[in-house]
Amino acid sequence: MTRPRPLWKRPALLGALLVLLVLGGAGPAAAHAAVRSTDPADGTVLKSAPHSVTLTFTESVGLLDDSFRLFDPEGRRVHTGEARHAPGRPDTARVAFPGRLGEGTFTVAWRVVSADSHPVSGAFTFSVGKPSPTAAAIDTGPAENPATAGLHDLARYAAYGGAALLIGAAAFVLICRPPDPGPLRRPLLAGWWTLLASTLALLALRAPYETGSGPAGALDPAALARTLSGRPGLALLARLLLLAPTAVLLPRLTRRGADDGSGKSGGGGGPARPSPRFLGAAVVLALALALTWAASDHASAGVQVPAAMTSSVLHLLAMAVWLGGLTALLTLLTALQRPAAAAREPAGETTPAGGADPARDAVETPAAKAPGTARFDVPGLTSAVARFSRVAFASVAVLVLTGVYQSWRGLGSWTALAETAYGRLLLVKLVAVALLLAAAGLSRRWTARLVATDAEAAVRGISRATTAARERVPQRAGGPSLPAAAEPAGPFAPDAQLRGLRRSVLTEVGVGVMVLVITTVLSGTLPGRAAAEAAQAAPSAGAPGAAVTVIPFDVGTPGGRGKVQITLEPGRVGQNAVEAVVFGPDGGLAAVPELRLSLSLPARGIGPIDARLADRGGYWGTDSLNLPMPGTWTMKATVRVSELDQVSESRTIEVSR
Repeated sequence: MTRPRPLWKRPALLGALLVLLVLGGAGPAAAHAAVRSTDPADGTVLKSAPHSVTLTFTESVGLLDDSFRLFDPEGRRVHTGEARHAPGRPDTARVAFPGRLGEGTFTVAWRVVSADSHPVSGAFTFSVGKPSPTAAAIDTGPAENPATAGLHDLARYAAYGGAALLIGAAAFVLICRPPDPGPLRRPLLAGWWTLLASTLALLALRAPYETGSGPAGALDPAALARTLSGRPGLALLARLLLLAPTAVLLPRLTRRGADDGSGKSGGGGGPARPSPRFLGAAVVLALALALTWAASDHASAGVQVPAAMTSSVLHLLAMAVWLGGLTALLTLLTALQRPAAAAREPAGETTPAGGADPARDAVETPAAKAPGTARFDVPGLTSAVARFSRVAFASVAVLVLTGVYQSWRGLGSWTALAETAYGRLLLVKLVAVALLLAAAGLSRRWTARLVATDAEAAVRGISRATTAARERVPQRAGGPSLPAAAEPAGPFAPDAQLRGLRRSVLTEVGVGVMVLVITTVLSGTLPGRAAAEAAQAAPSAGAPGAAVTVIPFDVGTPGGRGKVQITLEPGRVGQNAVEAVVFGPDGGLAAVPELRLSLSLPARGIGPIDARLADRGGYWGTDSLNLPMPGTWTMKATVRVSELDQVSESRTIEVSR
């Protein structure tokens, strides 16, 4: 019999795995909403108060009852209207101001739910008339509640594990047809109950997870009603409904000889082949369950949504068939561990009615009665293991193809592998996947040895059957007796192969659980492509990162002391906005006849560059200061307090890329 070659000896798969090791096999990605722009822009000074605020995101977002909170210069909350989308723009969030705003700096705190079901939040400021002299200390609320987030993540881990156990064990029974599926009843029920409990927990925790509140919010019926009105809640509800018909099919899976849904007996051995109707129902339920993840996760947003959702479903099913099937196989191999005494026939056992059948005993005894295998048909289990080896190989191929596509979609660039948290997590997963593939290759080698040993046992059984038949041929009285064939020496013992396979499968399951945890964490991490989009949008949105410098001055005359607070935004190479506010000796705003500002980069011999500040009524500013290079710049401020009195002071600032 030809041995299956280990995974690493297949050239086609080797090439695919090399691509996987470069790009990875992440969970569905390319989402998490990031702010593309705000109107008014962050840090803008407006002549008159706006009537509304609009945020534009990199993908469609869901709105909450408290998506916007507006705070005045004193830190008091200002009443706003209801958060809405701009007409025909699901990627926007808008709130109107029913009253007229006063002067000063206002803070807008926002929180929305991205299309991949993850809540995102942030804040920005704008000023009316002139900026406030000092920024008010404002509590914009926590980004998340640690207890709620921890429980929600735990439920997500359990849901992935339950789905893998349920779908994988069921696929093992239907495709591999083990001789006795009875021991798989426990993992099937464990997967079903785990998925049910985790889905109920996710449904209850959805509202407090979105709002960033404590776990007690899960007890609010109104919050649950709001959850069921959104796509994530509907996906969870659909998952619960799908578990009902799944529970109806489970008992038939572990019923010997009757799991085909037709009521026909499968004979005295293992389960019969499933009927097309039963198999079709199982496939539809598995696809629908996987779709409840794809419909509310990263795949549902970003580029190429139909292809991404298809890839996500196939990726999840391949993962479940592989890891869940491994758990099912490990369960059967563990059940084979029996005390040697239990495998031996009791002394004095009587011969069944009808007499002994030496030919049958010669074929069945070597495998079925081997030490440690009293309850199982070991040749039948060997066939199931060989089938699963082929199924696992196909699952790996699907994981490679879908993983490469999803990783390209999530990363967006090679540099994101090292520069983003998503890329670094992806590299960690690649190491775990490599370990998992190494363990899988070892399992295939043990499978090949077990199959070869089973074939050898069959040959010995045929030899014994032939011997028994010849011994039972009638002989003429007084005639010479026929020579008996020599008995094969040594007992058949597949124990070594079974123990080796059990150890390698146990290793696969352990590493597989680690991969599953990393995948779950990865699915909740901002993908590299979205992080790059957010970084590119940051300058136009006026993202926080402005450089604030305070320069004291003293011209040596009464009332000639004070300080200049200069804000350079965003403080990076390229176009920058400058706001300079002069404070007098009493700490209040001071009006000066002239304020000049220049910047130079001594290390490169650049400058001085005149900022050309203009008096904007209460402060001096410009929106067109261009800084060509990063480095340590020298900022020189010249303050003239009268016709004759002026002073110049300098400070250094860092300008980044």
